[in-house]
Amino acid sequence: MINVSRMPHDPGPAAWNSLLPSIPSQPELTNQVKADFLVIGGGFAGLSAARRLRELCPTQRIVLLEATQIAEGPAGRNSGFMIDVPHDLASDDYGGSDVSDRRDTLLNRAGIAYALDAKESYGMCDEAIVVSGKINGAITERGVKHNHAYAQHLKNLSEPFETLDAQQMQAITGSASYLQGLYTPGTAMLQPALYIRNLAKAIASEGVSIYENSPVLSLHQKDNYWLAKTRVGWVSAPKVILSVNGHLESFGFFKRHLMHVYTYGSMTRALSDKEVALLGGESRWALTPADPLGTTVRRISGIGGHRLIVRNRATFDARLSVPDSRIQQVARTHDRSFTDRFPQLSHVDMEFRWGGRLCLSRNNVSVFGEIEKNLFSACCQNGLGTAKGTVSGKLAAELACGQSSELLTHQLSYEEPKKLPLKPLATFGANAVLRWGEFRAGKEL
Repeated sequence: MINVSRMPHDPGPAAWNSLLPSIPSQPELTNQVKADFLVIGGGFAGLSAARRLRELCPTQRIVLLEATQIAEGPAGRNSGFMIDVPHDLASDDYGGSDVSDRRDTLLNRAGIAYALDAKESYGMCDEAIVVSGKINGAITERGVKHNHAYAQHLKNLSEPFETLDAQQMQAITGSASYLQGLYTPGTAMLQPALYIRNLAKAIASEGVSIYENSPVLSLHQKDNYWLAKTRVGWVSAPKVILSVNGHLESFGFFKRHLMHVYTYGSMTRALSDKEVALLGGESRWALTPADPLGTTVRRISGIGGHRLIVRNRATFDARLSVPDSRIQQVARTHDRSFTDRFPQLSHVDMEFRWGGRLCLSRNNVSVFGEIEKNLFSACCQNGLGTAKGTVSGKLAAELACGQSSELLTHQLSYEEPKKLPLKPLATFGANAVLRWGEFRAGKEL
């Protein structure tokens, strides 16, 4: 019997979902249901797994359980980058070894391709997902050095990039703060809640049974079936896919192997026409910091109007829960970072502030594969939940159906996550590393 030990808590609103019109919820599971496949978790990995199961098994019953509402969890709280090239958040310049980065890039691009196929198949708009590339923005000379190191790594991998000078950066962003940029073309940008909601709606129309507000409280195997208990219902299925990212540890798997990190974002109110003119620059762009612990910035225009988003600060929280008061603590940093970059908009308020979870492992690998008989994991996405979640969910479905492919072989070739120190030491050490990294980032933060 697997008793789920805790439920994660995400502080603040899911801003991307808050921009969209409200829609009726899918029903909560309130009875006993039999299925051929059960998917637990309704984010990028879970919905991709359910979609692939429907493609491979068109006549079988597929049930998906989501603990909250679709796009209210981490899937609606990320920055909307679906990154293809190496992006190791634990490194100084996002790069790892050439061998591992080529393998990661192959898998990331497969995830992007599967998401773009969903866009085409289900008639999604460009605001939901479009390949537009991203920029690594450097504000300091130290950031420029980071970009130079990353550019050399990209050369080693034969990956395309373009260097942007300060004038070009200002023409794109409207900010005079950036000394340099490094543009890579393969990143897909999302309105993540719009994409996730469209995907959920589409697969539900194809017969996938989605239940919202139905957290799994226990899971056990009986007579070759897995039984998943929610608050007031049950699902029995011979095969289960866990697509719950770091929440996997709450199910009792890989304890002391997963690092639970919260990152924090703020989004402005809609800018007026006068403020849009005052800002200048292009209407849509996406920027990751040259230093991995610096500030991510996006400008969006579409549903909800013209807005800017900043994301920085990170905390290690092994309990998968942070207090809502944490939002106010990081807000000061967000406001300073925003004003430093856009002094012409210093009067603009933030309408939304939030926190969201990501899961890392010490050796930057996921938890993928059959972890017990007919129980499959597509978890621990190492900060790239959009791309890695999509491809791991798809491949977990193929593994559960007995499929084989070169891509699945690549996914199965990773080693397991390395064990962490004891919890007090791990918590203290991880937060110390994060604080030191933020201090070293300087004005990049």
